[in-house]
Amino acid sequence: MVVLNRIYTRTGDTGTTALAAGGRRPKHDLRIEAYGTVDETNACIGLVRLHTADHAIDPMLSRIQNDLFDLGADLATVETDKPLPYEPLRITQAQVDRLEQEIDHLNGELSVLRSFVLPGGTPAAAALHLARTICRRAERHVVELTEKPGEKVSPEAVKYLNRLSDFLFVASRYVNDKGALDVLWVPGQNR
Repeated sequence: MVVLNRIYTRTGDTGTTALAAGGRRPKHDLRIEAYGTVDETNACIGLVRLHTADHAIDPMLSRIQNDLFDLGADLATVETDKPLPYEPLRITQAQVDRLEQEIDHLNGELSVLRSFVLPGGTPAAAALHLARTICRRAERHVVELTEKPGEKVSPEAVKYLNRLSDFLFVASRYVNDKGALDVLWVPGQNR
């Protein structure tokens, strides 16, 4: 259980931050950047939810926000050979599967897409597109982290971010009156 009775500790004043299982890293460390961008994605989804309170996707977004905290905990807990006094929280395949099911459900109600979609339409759709681009940045950081020697990241964490960006795209179309309000790219329109 998390207990936050004191918000500032001054331990980060030297430019480092603590990992969940111990140890410190510079605040610009790629692992910190990765889970910080996951947190940024989550904050953006919070803004999306200002526009979806009465919409069918809002419960999905609520679950996703909780999953993103799970993902942050996963990334903040570096795998080591030493046993931890607790079971570390990791993203599971079931969380990835749930996203795929929700994508399929929403996408099943959309018209076939015959052009790229420009971010826009309704405020909810525009905010979902912003969340999607932040999620893609988080995914790039996590994938880069997997390629660093000595850094371990679960494959499910990468999969989750990849599916989440797909979900956010499909959800943006869904809240755009199931695609009717999508703003489509017209190649070379302004030449």
